[in-house]
Amino acid sequence: MTIRKTMLKALLLAAPTLCGIHARAQQQPSIFLADPTVFSDKGMYYLYGTGSDRGFLVYTSKDLKTWSQPADTAQRLALKKGESFGDHGFWAPQVVKYKGSYYMAYTADEHIAIARGSSPAGPFRQSSFKALRGDTKQIDPFLFFDDNGKVYLYHVKLQHGNRIFVAEMKPDLSDIIPGTEKECLAATEPWENTAAAGWPVSEGPTVLKHKQTYYLVYSANDFRSKDYAVGYATAASPAGPWKKYAGNPIISRQTVGHNGSGHGDVFTDQQGHMHYVLHTHRSDSAVAPRATAVVDLRFKPAKGGEDVLEADGNSFRWLQD
Repeated sequence: MTIRKTMLKALLLAAPTLCGIHARAQQQPSIFLADPTVFSDKGMYYLYGTGSDRGFLVYTSKDLKTWSQPADTAQRLALKKGESFGDHGFWAPQVVKYKGSYYMAYTADEHIAIARGSSPAGPFRQSSFKALRGDTKQIDPFLFFDDNGKVYLYHVKLQHGNRIFVAEMKPDLSDIIPGTEKECLAATEPWENTAAAGWPVSEGPTVLKHKQTYYLVYSANDFRSKDYAVGYATAASPAGPWKKYAGNPIISRQTVGHNGSGHGDVFTDQQGHMHYVLHTHRSDSAVAPRATAVVDLRFKPAKGGEDVLEADGNSFRWLQD
């Protein structure tokens, strides 16, 4: 009788976890945007990502559960090829609101550009089609606005691997300030290059500030690898030096149960809860089209040190249209 009671208790305790796994297994992805980002404005969430050779699609949601595109197909692209810099390779957008206007930083032709719009849904355009200055190919922009009013562009240079850099921006976001570029980090740890590739990859930077500490969230490994994963580093200033978290990666196929999990963005919902939107491989056997999902994040207090950024693998869910 004691053994039977013990077994029953164990099953009851495990039930929520088992139900969560079952629910995740039953759910199927229906939105396929890689390198996704979510922007919140006036009670609406906007989702963008890599997914079209004609520019950047936009989805909207009021509850983060059900997403939709505009009924008018002409309005489904927030940025259209031919209205801003770029002919191909429209990757990794980010949308921000700054001084009353909306801006989209993005990659095209393996360069970085910034377009302006009057709405988060676009259209984002440039009056003069141009990319930001750079001494090599560069991708994956992320604009960070510090408390002192300075603006920083985190980005990836294709230089002896994919390496993450930072540069200070001009106040009007027209370009970076020459001479301010500095390398933040590169893929040097075993989890960041599980294939021991000759071109190590660190990319997809997102930066947030918490209790006077800067957190640089990034992805590592080739995106086609099942080991593509997310880690973070911390610093006392936007320019570093950066110290990688010893517990990396915080999001991986081991934590969320899906291959190729990474390259997303941190956002906070209207209730103040923090999330990470990311992509995964289409399935265990196919990389593309990459599927869009979300996991919950939180800061866990650490005694005598920096708070630890944690991801809840059990919260993983696909975004649905």
